[in-house]
Amino acid sequence: MGNLSGNISKIVTGKLFTFVAFMLLQIGIILWGIIFISNKVVFVEIILRIISIIVALYIINKPENPSYKLAWIIPLLLFPALGCLMYLCIGKRRFSRKQKIHNLKVMRETAPHLVQDEEIIDEIRKMSPRVSSQVHYLGTPQKGVGSDAGMPTPKFPIYKRTTTEFLSPGNRFFVGLVDALESARAFIFLEYFIIEEGELWNTIHDILKRKVKEGVEVRVIYDDIGCIKRLPPHYDKKLTEEGIKCRVFNPFGINLTKIPYMNNRDHRKIAVIDGYVGFTGGVNLADEYINVTHPFGEWMDAALKLKGEAVWSLTIMFLQMWNQCGEYEHFVYRRYSPNILGASALFDDGYVMPYCDNPLDTEVQAEMVYLNMINKADNYIYISTPYLIIDNEMATALSLAAKNGVDVRIVLPHKYDKWYVHICSQANYQDLIRAGVKVYEFKPGFIHSKTFVCDDEVATVGTVNLDYRSLYLHYECGVFMYKSRAVIECKEDYLNLLKRCKLITERDCTNVNFFKRILRGCLKVFAPLM
Repeated sequence: MGNLSGNISKIVTGKLFTFVAFMLLQIGIILWGIIFISNKVVFVEIILRIISIIVALYIINKPENPSYKLAWIIPLLLFPALGCLMYLCIGKRRFSRKQKIHNLKVMRETAPHLVQDEEIIDEIRKMSPRVSSQVHYLGTPQKGVGSDAGMPTPKFPIYKRTTTEFLSPGNRFFVGLVDALESARAFIFLEYFIIEEGELWNTIHDILKRKVKEGVEVRVIYDDIGCIKRLPPHYDKKLTEEGIKCRVFNPFGINLTKIPYMNNRDHRKIAVIDGYVGFTGGVNLADEYINVTHPFGEWMDAALKLKGEAVWSLTIMFLQMWNQCGEYEHFVYRRYSPNILGASALFDDGYVMPYCDNPLDTEVQAEMVYLNMINKADNYIYISTPYLIIDNEMATALSLAAKNGVDVRIVLPHKYDKWYVHICSQANYQDLIRAGVKVYEFKPGFIHSKTFVCDDEVATVGTVNLDYRSLYLHYECGVFMYKSRAVIECKEDYLNLLKRCKLITERDCTNVNFFKRILRGCLKVFAPLM
């Protein structure tokens, strides 16, 4: 009984409860006011209907995904007051002029430090036109369409002189990260969606505190919503007092005007040590990611270790985010270059291209990387993702590849972290299976890896899920590789993973009760809002 009351007390006094309570209170007061006025003044209801139709027409004409539009138009027309209010709060994917100017300043300052070696481009062009086109896309700023067309995407070079290592499951990442942190002499940068006190973070935290005393520069970025149930309030101040420089992405507040920006998360996972060792992938800094705890059965995840020149792009990504999270800091970027820091001899391991995506522009770069790989696959494409909430373009690309004779396989979790998201994922199984896509579920638990590997030549490992939030609303990152060692390591790991998975059949998709089918259909319509 004591534990129960303690847990209830912890929930009630926690940041998440406070945030949700104040948001619901403010929304409730506004809705009550609208409904009260509507009951007293008849024509207000008519005005609300007209406004909802105008907003629906505005949404229809926006250059956005049709599924995303439909998910908003239905509640707008059914519930004008609530629909309009919710769209104004979390539906508009536009940023303030101040945010855009700030972002452009960051991009312009870092752009001169990301220079492409044209000899590498020429090598790739001669070897593989299909890979060359992918590299050209990621290496060229894209302006997108619509009102935000002037906000270009970031561009990043492709490198040689970089070694790659595929790390799966998460405990291999943990061991590699700890070793790298222990060897740090100049600086440590950590940017993670989730940090939670426990065996993993406490081990890293102790190293960081020790490194600060040794004179190492340590900076940490974490997402406030991602950590809202995992870290105590004002944890950034605690780290700052310990000498660890810390910034928080989108600190939550109880102001209703801040809700739209709460919809965007820093979902990236980046670690950089001394400029020439870097990590990214799906693993956050919490115990379930290395199977110390098991909230959803066995947790399967994947990360990538880079050593060499390509780490420079991860360094720049981190410094860009640092300046987007707070007061502008003028960096002497050259200080963080691996060459300046005296990196040891570097070796070629194929071609490596870190990239990132953000919601500030209208170009869905991460999705385009995935689509390029699917559309250009000749023999196979193997995919792992925790969620399968996809738009028509992605579903068509996967189906067409399978119909063209490509071996398309997707591994998803059998045990889920969010029941409604899992149902939405399952709603997409049947059509893909009918087209020839092989869909599997990881029987022992939850798979959190985000990997694409294709034809023994190319792969991408990163933070981007196959869902609307990752592809449209979050800050994400990944690494595209061509002829790198990690490409084959990723494939071998995937084939071993399949031995522990269940192949889903069309009968599995249809052998569900009537109410679950109805629920799937309803949730699928609103999937873009999840």
